[in-house]
Amino acid sequence: MTVHALWVISKAGGLVFSRSYSDALPPLPVNTILTLAGILHGIHAITAKLTPSPIPGQPVGGLESFEAEGWGGKVFLTATGTKFVVLHSIPHPGLDDLLRRIYEIYSDAVMKNPFHTLEMPINSSLFETRLQTLVASVNV
Repeated sequence: MTVHALWVISKAGGLVFSRSYSDALPPLPVNTILTLAGILHGIHAITAKLTPSPIPGQPVGGLESFEAEGWGGKVFLTATGTKFVVLHSIPHPGLDDLLRRIYEIYSDAVMKNPFHTLEMPINSSLFETRLQTLVASVNV
């Protein structure tokens, strides 16, 4: 099982973090990744509106996962609207736990940083180091 990449998309749909962790998927230009993140944000918003009956007290979900030939993506929506997208190999058990751990790292390393501005790109060496350690432990 392999984590290929991680994207963090702000609630407004902007890509605030993108890292590749394997060479299995072809490298993409930054503009292509920005476009794909925007498209994914739009698809997520549309599918959230198509949810038949939301559960009271729960955020309305949208697209949760997608698959292609040999790889897929899992979307984790936070209560604040930030989306974490993990591109991974198939099969990849334990994605929900992995995404929760990534969110914990984000909460500790980014959101507790008094110099970080919401909706702006994430430039935290602590965040990247802790993510690299987590992904290395998962990519076996």
